[in-house]
Amino acid sequence: MNTQTQMNYIDSAKRVIEIETQAIANLSERLNDDFITACDILFACQGKVVVCGMGKSGHIGNKIAATLASTGTPAFFMHPGEANHGDLGMLGKGDVLLAISNSGETNELVNLLPVVKRLGIPVVAMTNSASSSLGQHADVILDISVEKEACSLGLAPTTSTTATLVMGDALAVALLDQKGFTSDDFALSHPGGSLGRKLLLKVRDIMLTGSDIPLIELNASVADALLEISKKGLGMTGVLDTDGTLTGVFTDGDLRRILDARIDVHSATVESVMTKGGKTTTAEQLAVEALNLMETHKISALMVTDNEHKPVGAFNMHMLLKAGVL
Repeated sequence: MNTQTQMNYIDSAKRVIEIETQAIANLSERLNDDFITACDILFACQGKVVVCGMGKSGHIGNKIAATLASTGTPAFFMHPGEANHGDLGMLGKGDVLLAISNSGETNELVNLLPVVKRLGIPVVAMTNSASSSLGQHADVILDISVEKEACSLGLAPTTSTTATLVMGDALAVALLDQKGFTSDDFALSHPGGSLGRKLLLKVRDIMLTGSDIPLIELNASVADALLEISKKGLGMTGVLDTDGTLTGVFTDGDLRRILDARIDVHSATVESVMTKGGKTTTAEQLAVEALNLMETHKISALMVTDNEHKPVGAFNMHMLLKAGVL
């Protein structure tokens, strides 16, 4: 491939990005009372927001519906072609129709409007023509018009679909902010995703408990502590005071320090070489918060204690990684 061909690729890409960037900037300048009205209608919706569009508008509509649904506004996509053959039954009292058509004259969509209006369902239209059939049937119109498509032929929907997608995102986020939708709410609607795991998973969900917790008595030898570390596989062990509370931890790092000091692991007690106190967490703390604690203090494992500072669990970075928190 010659240099001129490579430059042509870059020039084409830059032209597309510049055209679409300008179109989005123009879209921002056209936000007005119609956008507020559309948000009010969607916010007041007692049922579902039913997004409808044909062709490329349908693909964008599908994504808008998914974004609305994941950010606190119940929504789904209805294909206008299927709706004309029975799927219109998806619409019911309390719903809102978010209809997308660049021209406003898409036959499959326009054919639905008389029935939709007869059902008393509000219509929020996203179109470039207020005078179109869709525009005339709509309760409010969101102007998604663009000066030109980024396609060099001026034919393939490019800039127009980008503008539509951005307008859909603007609606979804405006509603999210108004509803006070939180990260916990987002996690509940994404329990299988990595973000959901980070936001929902607690330390109690991943920690070792019972006899799997690495623990050693205060007067035990360093050699005994090493056996416990090896047996439990967390790279550390908790050290118990005589009343069963956690008084410190003995880690791989402590071991390296005593080896450098040439201390006899058989004669030395763990009390004399352990890290006193040590960082701990609780079972109810979010796993991602525990991870932040570990990263801040550059430690690879944590003991979990109760209100009386007695150990109830333990975990390490590998367990966080396995749980999808990292």
